[in-house]
Amino acid sequence: MKTYSLNGILVEIMPNIASSWTNQVQSLAYIVAALLFILALAGLSRQVSAQRGNQRGMIGMAIALVATVIVAFASVQANLVSTIVLTIVAMIIGGTIGIYKARKVEMTGMPELIALLHSFVGLAAVFVGFNSFILHPSGSMGSGFHLGEVGLAVFIGAVTLTGSVVAYLKLAGKISGAPLTLPGRNWINLAGLVVSFLFIVWLVSASTFGSGFSALIILTLVSLALGFHLVAAIGGGDMPVVVSMLNSYSGWAAAMAGFTLNNDLLIITGALVGSSGAYLSYIMCQAMNRSFISVILGGFGSPTQGGEEAKDYGVHTEIGATEVASLLTSAKKVVITPGYGMAVAQAQYPVAELTGKLRAMGVDVKFAIHPVAGRLPGHMNVLLAEAKVPYDIVLEMDEINDDFADVDVVLVIGANDTVNPAAQEPGSPIAGMPVVKVWEAKRVIVFKRSMGNAGYAGVQNPLFFNDNTDMLLGDAKSTVNDIIAAL
Repeated sequence: MKTYSLNGILVEIMPNIASSWTNQVQSLAYIVAALLFILALAGLSRQVSAQRGNQRGMIGMAIALVATVIVAFASVQANLVSTIVLTIVAMIIGGTIGIYKARKVEMTGMPELIALLHSFVGLAAVFVGFNSFILHPSGSMGSGFHLGEVGLAVFIGAVTLTGSVVAYLKLAGKISGAPLTLPGRNWINLAGLVVSFLFIVWLVSASTFGSGFSALIILTLVSLALGFHLVAAIGGGDMPVVVSMLNSYSGWAAAMAGFTLNNDLLIITGALVGSSGAYLSYIMCQAMNRSFISVILGGFGSPTQGGEEAKDYGVHTEIGATEVASLLTSAKKVVITPGYGMAVAQAQYPVAELTGKLRAMGVDVKFAIHPVAGRLPGHMNVLLAEAKVPYDIVLEMDEINDDFADVDVVLVIGANDTVNPAAQEPGSPIAGMPVVKVWEAKRVIVFKRSMGNAGYAGVQNPLFFNDNTDMLLGDAKSTVNDIIAAL
């Protein structure tokens, strides 16, 4: 009597299943997932639909993941049980780490977490490239086109990996946010690109495994160094653009891994992420009056010719919470301009409560949001939405910048570089960067922990010393609560 082990039964049955319907199911699932990803991007374009966009993206990813796992299991010819066990264990470990990080991370830590996650995508692309190359032994290395895909996947993945790690370290404050200004750094970047291209050519034309593997190793090392230098040379003022740029890189790395694996959905998803990230970077550069190339090659924080001369702007004046409450009760129009300091202090909830009280008193309250307020695109919008601030009173900088002359009181809460009039001074490290023109209001109240911090870009702010500006020093959450109590 013929007997079967569990593995033997599965190995005999699963290939037949795969040949009958799994390929069709996978294609259909990938089409549905791709459509959901596109709808997710459309939903994320507006605050009111962002939550639905996220939900569509999660559903699409779940469908894609289930379909991929089913087809992978169905196509395994041997050791199916161990393959299933290893896959489930890997998913449990990864899911546990993901849930833990998602529950633990604060909104202030989201930029560096996102940068770190981008590095994982880059690392995965490098592993996929090496795995695909190693599967082709000497004498049957595959077509030159496929080897070109491998080389590009490793190149983009390695640049994304080290660039994202440097961005994470800068955003987390583990290394200085100042740019690394090596002599001839632009030529160094150009040399890295040229050398990487030459080694991809070597990989494509290699006739033996040893020669190709040597080219791949050197390509990886050069690409890792290039990614490190590209981001290390970028100053603190441009970090929001860097996060968006790395998002684009991770997308293209995923797309190249898709070509290497012959996975259509990975190609589509990577292309969506890569193109949307690149376009977001372009929009942010336009908002900052910077060219995308200049950001990559150095950006804000790079020393200007002759350096920035230290200036004496005079002495600042301070104000108390009770006086601010009195100003607000007599004001007709109030604008609140938040920055990263509000996120650090977790002051969005008392700010939302203050907004509600002022509106109940008949005060016209609006929010002015700079495109790069915070260290992540849309950071302030997410914080305010989290605190249930109505969407219709949250305005972008361009929508409100011409109205400050009619504003009675502006509350600048934790913002610095985005409200710095030094951006209008030639030679300043942030020269040309569009800023929120809060100084045109009748009265400006700046919430700041202390006068010792010059901001993330390291540029002193003359706004703090204007005649119509008063400083409310201390923790923003505490000071806003004090104002609420005094109303």
